Amino acid sequence: MTIRTLGTDQRFAEVSSVAVADRLRTLHAGEPINILALSGGGSGGAFGAGAVAGLTRSGARPDFAVVTGVSAGALVAPYAFLGPAWDARLLDAFTGGAGDHLLQSRGLGIVFGSSLYRGAPLKHLIESYLSDAMIQAVAREADQGRLLLVATTDVATGKPVVWDLGSIARNGGSSARTLFRDVLVASASVPGMFPPVIIRVQETGAPHDEVHVDGAATMPFFVPPAFLQTPAAALDGTHRPAVYVIIDGPLSEGVQATRLTARAILSRSIQAGLDRLLLTSLELTAATAQLQGATLQYSALPSAYPHLDPFDFRADATLPLFRYANECARAGRLWTAFRRADDDGLTTGRVSETQNIPCPADDAFIRYFASR
Repeated sequence: MTIRTLGTDQRFAEVSSVAVADRLRTLHAGEPINILALSGGGSGGAFGAGAVAGLTRSGARPDFAVVTGVSAGALVAPYAFLGPAWDARLLDAFTGGAGDHLLQSRGLGIVFGSSLYRGAPLKHLIESYLSDAMIQAVAREADQGRLLLVATTDVATGKPVVWDLGSIARNGGSSARTLFRDVLVASASVPGMFPPVIIRVQETGAPHDEVHVDGAATMPFFVPPAFLQTPAAALDGTHRPAVYVIIDGPLSEGVQATRLTARAILSRSIQAGLDRLLLTSLELTAATAQLQGATLQYSALPSAYPHLDPFDFRADATLPLFRYANECARAGRLWTAFRRADDDGLTTGRVSETQNIPCPADDAFIRYFASR
């Protein structure tokens, strides 16, 4: 994996994640490296937003040296990166009603256009929350050696591109906010639903345009494997890298009755493929963490939670989900730990009494997946 980083000359360079990880460990020598990965999930992003804010209320929110985001998770990532002082703005962004009119049909433009819905509302929504103060705050944190990474998918190559948003905030100059916004919009632009985003990139040669869409088209979430390596000095068990993954939806849609129509079968087939990609990515991340000496905890929406339409961005749908995740995190029932070879067992504890629906840590399938 390489990371696209913007230099002081405002040119991008593809930097090896191994080199970035080495620099990260040098800058945080003697400190635990906590990594938060936020997945895609459409309106399910309210789950990740509520979880992040709830961790603040619990008093157990880790200091994340690295935050990565894909799709809806990319929109939560800057707030998670900037810390508790931004929780109120995170709440407003995901539950304030700004998404009520996000889906605006292109009308007859659907026939010749690139998407079902117009891209302007999504662009304006993200821009309204992306203030100069946020860009400056991200730049300050990047100066401290922290990383904010967001993934998109390059339409031409079909490959994911990981953007270092901290370097854009630091070195983008007058164009920093625009470029920052375009990457976030692209990462959240579900192919076919929203139009692709054209991003002008200048590397070693002349500037050229690239077309980008939703990062979740190629990976549901990401943790660069090089970041998981445990330094020799930490092999005694102290200061191991700790990975936290928030899945903005269920681990699997489970058994569903499907109508025998072309549209329903195609939709179900695509969802089944995405489910498998998610589970495989989680298994591979867990295996890599174990081999490298890191720990991994994750959270996902329990199957008992009422079915969520990923494209229902109305506050009536997102606010209950935000509150649910917030309360589970506050109650200490958010995370499930993957079992390492030297673990005695999974973390246990009381079932949260604040929820009618079990919290993620109390969901049988989520626990079973961690112990396989």
